[in-house]
Amino acid sequence: MNAWLSLIGTGADGVTGLNPAARALLDQAEIVLGPKRIMSSGTFGGAEVHEWGSPLSKTLAQLGTWRGRQVAILATGDPMHYGIGATLMQHFALEEMRILPAPSAFSLAAARMGWPLQEAETLSLHGRATARLQAFLQPGAKLLVLTSGAETIEEAAQMMVARGYGPSSLTVLENMGGADEKFTSLLASEAKGHQFGPFHTLAIRCVAEMNAPLRPTTPGLPDEAYVHDGQLTKREVRAVTLSALAPQPGALLWDVGAGCGSVAIEWMRAARGARAMAFERHPDRLAMIADNMTALGTPELEVVAGEAPDVLEHQPTPSAIFLGGAVSNDAVFDACWSALPRGGRMVANAVTLEGEGAVAEYHKAFGGELVRIDVSRVEAVGRMRGMRPGMAVLQWRGVK
Repeated sequence: MNAWLSLIGTGADGVTGLNPAARALLDQAEIVLGPKRIMSSGTFGGAEVHEWGSPLSKTLAQLGTWRGRQVAILATGDPMHYGIGATLMQHFALEEMRILPAPSAFSLAAARMGWPLQEAETLSLHGRATARLQAFLQPGAKLLVLTSGAETIEEAAQMMVARGYGPSSLTVLENMGGADEKFTSLLASEAKGHQFGPFHTLAIRCVAEMNAPLRPTTPGLPDEAYVHDGQLTKREVRAVTLSALAPQPGALLWDVGAGCGSVAIEWMRAARGARAMAFERHPDRLAMIADNMTALGTPELEVVAGEAPDVLEHQPTPSAIFLGGAVSNDAVFDACWSALPRGGRMVANAVTLEGEGAVAEYHKAFGGELVRIDVSRVEAVGRMRGMRPGMAVLQWRGVK
């Protein structure tokens, strides 16, 4: 297939700063498409000039009608890094495209900060919930963040102060690469009320106060990190459960009988791009899931209200399933097992005799592993101390 679609990244100076290869592709284009800010930075000879319309789907449909003509799309920075490139790849084959990136905002920010880019975490809050930042707040972390506007900085700073990261340093890098480039450095605790322009990237060096709670991305967050009503997979069992589920980038988990959402949330925190769906029927617990996913940095968690197995129909195919509720319900198990693809993983935790009997049957029918998890915690016994055992968990791990 001949390439007809050129995706060209630009810097702050727009088309005037293009290198010779990018300029040559632009000059031979019959049609040029891009955002208004870039399109106003140069002239395009006799080419047809179009700006992105709203909704985006309308422009994408029109783009498809130009197949076979030479089309140039102009974008800011690296279009394959939180840019239009990812959207275009869903509609057009790579063989149809030439992609010439410019330095991304992350590359420019790392250079301005003197940070090796591989040592910094990069994330986008552009058009996304600021709560995503919660999962990245770790002592000593360096973060490079795309924002939606000046309001994102104040929201992020308030969130950091509430988490005990008020001493963290923020650097707002405005208009990088342009004639009006500007940097402002301040502490998170000082950010309220500051004014910034619309085009900036945020660099954060995380510094935690002495009493700031640790919230690592490794599974097994403290139970007190969650709002819950007691229907919570406890910390040690949760860590073992997540280990068995094996979170992977881009993989989808079904958390069936999600309770307060702890397993789904930690699945998403454990692997970049991991996705999860939390199925829960109790209204109070649905509210708890909403609170927990915001507080722990997984606002993309998809919450599905309703009774299993009915709500499991016509859902996206999962990579793994955690069955934490209704373990002994044959209809729920059958719906879950049927939904798994070949190689998919299921973990079921049982604490009741009925549940234990069910998971023992799953093991007999489908193989896998059957593991008993016993956890004891220290408690006062008069003036002495003793270890009090909690309810044992019988865990079945199956691979389809």
